[in-house]
Amino acid sequence: MEFDEDLDCAGLLCPLPVLRARKRLMAMAPGRVLRVTATDPMAVIDLPHFCAEAGHEVLSCDREGAESIWLIRRG
Repeated sequence: MEFDEDLDCAGLLCPLPVLRARKRLMAMAPGRVLRVTATDPMAVIDLPHFCAEAGHEVLSCDREGAESIWLIRRG
């Protein structure tokens, strides 16, 4: 799937991936898609929770080695 913006959070620990994703999503227009790459194991819990609370849609989450790659549509 295609995305509009890319956010590399590899190497960052909780809560930084969620905080940076929130900041980037707030600067995007509704309906746009953000790709987030994270290595923090807590991102698997934190990012879906954040999206559910903020009204964003998790389109996918894939694993590539130690990285999780998220596609999130801004609500």
